[in-house]
Amino acid sequence: MQGNRQSMRVAIIGGGFGGIGAAIKLREAGYDAITIFEKASDVGGCWRDNSYPGAACDVPSHVYSFSFEPRHDWSRKYAPQAEIYGYLQHCVDKYGLRRHFRFGTEIESARFDESRALWCLQTAAGESVEAEVLITACGQLNRPATPRLPGIERFGGEVFHSAQWRHDLDLSGRRVAVVGTGASAIQFVPRLATKVASLSLFQRSAPYIIPKPDRRYSRREQNLYRRFPWLQRLSRAWQYCRYEARVLAFARILPLMPLVRVGFERHLKRQVADPELRKKLRPDYPIGCKRILISNDYYPAIASDRVELVTEPIREITETAVVTQDGRAHEVDTLIYGTGFAATEFLAPMKIEGLGGHDLNVAWRDGAEAYLGISVSGFPNLFMLYGPNTNLGHNSIVYMIESQLRFVLQAIGRLRTGENRSLDVRADRQSRFNERLQQRMRRTVWAQGCDSWYQTATGRHTNNWPGFTFVYRHRTAKFDASAYRDPLGTAP
Repeated sequence: MQGNRQSMRVAIIGGGFGGIGAAIKLREAGYDAITIFEKASDVGGCWRDNSYPGAACDVPSHVYSFSFEPRHDWSRKYAPQAEIYGYLQHCVDKYGLRRHFRFGTEIESARFDESRALWCLQTAAGESVEAEVLITACGQLNRPATPRLPGIERFGGEVFHSAQWRHDLDLSGRRVAVVGTGASAIQFVPRLATKVASLSLFQRSAPYIIPKPDRRYSRREQNLYRRFPWLQRLSRAWQYCRYEARVLAFARILPLMPLVRVGFERHLKRQVADPELRKKLRPDYPIGCKRILISNDYYPAIASDRVELVTEPIREITETAVVTQDGRAHEVDTLIYGTGFAATEFLAPMKIEGLGGHDLNVAWRDGAEAYLGISVSGFPNLFMLYGPNTNLGHNSIVYMIESQLRFVLQAIGRLRTGENRSLDVRADRQSRFNERLQQRMRRTVWAQGCDSWYQTATGRHTNNWPGFTFVYRHRTAKFDASAYRDPLGTAP
């Protein structure tokens, strides 16, 4: 590699917030040989895919957007899916990124060629592509998880996952079964409850739900944000601080969590009059151990005549019904999975090979881990956005992604100038970082004895960051060259 090489090729996998943000910052830094590989036909990531009725963000709009590209005219405090999707399309068009996209192109594998310091990518169509730098921006919520229900192949009705919503299917008057009561289901179930003939909601574990402090932004407020951008920055800062303070209860002072439960109990009692139904809707694990959800219309929907909450485990699926363990057949003609995503399977199903042909799946056989959630030892010039242990249970992931981008851009700058030919995080630094992280994780609310998508089947916590986001930003503010080695030596 030559000094100040302007044509250094950067491959980005994924066209959501991470991939778009990376491309914008790379362009601003003078890089032009950027290719964003997107398996779908448009940008947007999870905000393109999750278009089910009622889909919206549970983080305020002013925080859930790039700091360098604020939007003054969000319609609501918590933006609906269509607006976030449109915002990402706006960012792509404003910064001229469409020419860098390869839509309909899925990357099946990536192999690091040590002799040439190149990442060799293979697409699902059999095409080979090379790049000096590989950035993965696949997200953690991109692969729908569907349970293996006995007999599902016999079912004669319609079946789909909420992330693959059948907009061509009119659900009016149908008998619908919904499997799962997570973040997606609590948004689309209220929308279905008013139009279906009946809705059987199969709940394995009740979620904690608290009120959603949502409201519309008035035209006057939108105009003020447009005329005085500092007002929106102030709103963003206030909302960030409010949400950041929740870490005190989640990860620092756990005895504060019962105060949050008081709010849950009040919300449940106000919206559900039937004590037996309330009993079914009351979780049997510590609050905060799983994701706390926000909704103002889920409980009223559950309490309606058209909806039945089923807590008996599913035994099997027949041609026309969902049969529970008690032998009861729930007759339905449509089955919708609200069962979330395979969140702990980072970068799957891609095959990633690093130094010496080492397989990333082998390196992660006991659970995914990375230095700062960005770099994995043995895989030079590979940088992850929204990687292991960078998810949040309390604030905006966009803030974390922007922190990562600053770090990654500094690392790529060293490769660009020839200061390093390759950058591979030292194994001891990665191990030390993750040992401390797991120790801290054991003291958080997410490690209080429940199963969740925050951890693997063996109980290893691979998803959440166990502390303040401003601490993470401080850790990633400056690229620490001492944490990396150059296994290929300097450029010839």
